[in-house]
Amino acid sequence: MTKTIYISVQKQELQLNTLHGPVKIFRISTAKLGTGQQKNSNQTPLGEHIIRAKIGTNADKYTVFHGRRPLEYLWSTEVEKKQPETDWILTRILWLSGMEVGFNRLGKVDTMQRYIYIHGTNEENLLGTPSSHGCIRMSNDDVIHLYNEVEVGTKVFINEK
Repeated sequence: MTKTIYISVQKQELQLNTLHGPVKIFRISTAKLGTGQQKNSNQTPLGEHIIRAKIGTNADKYTVFHGRRPLEYLWSTEVEKKQPETDWILTRILWLSGMEVGFNRLGKVDTMQRYIYIHGTNEENLLGTPSSHGCIRMSNDDVIHLYNEVEVGTKVFINEK
């Protein structure tokens, strides 16, 4: 069954839909610097996207990813203390690619080249508030659930409202 993802920056929600309507709504965090398309802006890009790649199938919850590769350890508060400024990418990655040339695809506004993901976070206490460096953060349990429900090519719409 065809599924679609709608992300509301205003509500800090991700809604998974089928042709029959909403399946589930998840609390998320988008960028603390707001929305924007430009590379190096640390903002969440708007518009129509697709899931270009799924990374982390069967990875343990709290697996740490660096450069889209799983590291050989899991996130913990002890690990975080050694790297307190890290924007941790955990558990699963859904790598987004823009579909609107000149708006969120190609050139200085390319979502995929900006490495914008839907991913798990260590800052689950901040979900519901803008707090990421541009990506869409989810709880680790929720990102596993979403990952298992969608396919590469699933449409993702990110809007202000």
